[in-house]
Amino acid sequence: MADPEATQTQPEGDDAPAKAPRSQRTRRIGIVVAAIALTAVATAGITALLANIIERQGEASDSYTKVVDLDDTIADPAVWGQNFPAQYEAFLRTSEMTATVHAGSVQEARTPSETDPRTVISTSRIEEDPRLVTMWDGYPFSVDYRHARGHAYMLEDQRYTLRVQNFKQPGACLNCHASTVTIMDELGNGDRDAGFAAMNKMSYADASQLADHPVSCIDCHDPQTMQLRITRPAFEKGITALKKSEGVEDYDVNRDATRQEMRSYVCAQCHVEYYFEKETKELTFPWTKGLNIDDIWDYYLEDGHKDFTHATTGAEIVKAQHPEFDIWSQGIHADNGVSCTDCHMPYEAEGARKVTNHQIQSPMLNVNASCMTCHHSTEDEMKNRVVKIQDQFIASRDVAFDSLVQLIADLEKAQTDGTPAAAIDAAREFQNKASFYLDYVYSENSYGFHAPAYIERIIADSLDASRKGQLVLKGVDPSTFAPSEISQANKQKIEEREA
Repeated sequence: MADPEATQTQPEGDDAPAKAPRSQRTRRIGIVVAAIALTAVATAGITALLANIIERQGEASDSYTKVVDLDDTIADPAVWGQNFPAQYEAFLRTSEMTATVHAGSVQEARTPSETDPRTVISTSRIEEDPRLVTMWDGYPFSVDYRHARGHAYMLEDQRYTLRVQNFKQPGACLNCHASTVTIMDELGNGDRDAGFAAMNKMSYADASQLADHPVSCIDCHDPQTMQLRITRPAFEKGITALKKSEGVEDYDVNRDATRQEMRSYVCAQCHVEYYFEKETKELTFPWTKGLNIDDIWDYYLEDGHKDFTHATTGAEIVKAQHPEFDIWSQGIHADNGVSCTDCHMPYEAEGARKVTNHQIQSPMLNVNASCMTCHHSTEDEMKNRVVKIQDQFIASRDVAFDSLVQLIADLEKAQTDGTPAAAIDAAREFQNKASFYLDYVYSENSYGFHAPAYIERIIADSLDASRKGQLVLKGVDPSTFAPSEISQANKQKIEEREA
């Protein structure tokens, strides 16, 4: 049998190296080629990544492209939009109407007329809930009160509401529904405070002719630096008075407020409780004693302000407005430094830029951006949590509302059945408080969400005032309504803890 080794090729010399098998040489060549290819791909990828990073860094460092010069004479948001197209595009979407479970506007078609050219309006709240007519009987809101639409409609809807067309209103109403910076500056010859005072005194019909736009960029931003700023003298005075009540002297909001505070303050120029001074019609915030509703109520009692005489009962009534900022200030989000814009105008990405969404809408329409940056839950869980709070609010509000309507009916009857005048007068005072406290949370547009526990307490106080008004009409001595010693002690503990 042949020796297998004898058939192998032998080296030609003693020092000749052995050759590797062909399969091994092929494998080594393949590895080298693969390594070269992978290196090329990795190099190309890194190069592309670096180029992308450099490009995005350039985008981030370039806050905006200046196309036009801006100053305090330009109120048209379209002009500002040339420099800030992303923000302007979102601002235009405030015209979009999307209802949530409890809030938002359902629109309906209408036939335009000479006095009202609108072809679409939001649905009527007084038709949905006639109790509002009873609460506001004798006041323009009992004639026309509709669901709020987006910021794009704020001037249009105010101009054509029956509250303006059928009643004489002051120019002060324009403060929260129009871009007023240029109006005030022109009326005051450069003195905005003087222009503010002049606008307040004008009739709404005359002042409205000066307005071309709803609230826009100029009302919240400095045209040179784009920093947030306060342009409404009413808020400047109001926040200064509030800070003074808290022990802070000489507070200047545009000088002293932090950027995060300004992200709520610019909204609070309009979304607040306010009233018009009787003679000057100056828009005034009742904050000299504090932001709590009890502080505001004490302010009104001391000032003697009344908005209207109730047509059914003769009670002098204070009409609440839309105190979103006031109520938000008493809630957990404010306590944790969460601003209005964090939820209603959340940040969004545009390339490498972080841009504030200027659509200004319910957080429930953008839960991921508005809520999920802080809450570790699902979107459905967050929505359900909000709706549950709002459901509870409506249930409690309805109990208080029914009680107020019953008090008004009892007062109407008392004026003809021989009830003593002193009892009627006392019941009217209770009606005023019950109405204001209920109106305060009804006119606030979060449906109980901004400060749930605080709002439930306000509703309880309204219900209590209605109950006491009914008892007075039945002959109960109001002096017996004084809180018990235990209640007074508990209240004192709370006040001491909050001080």
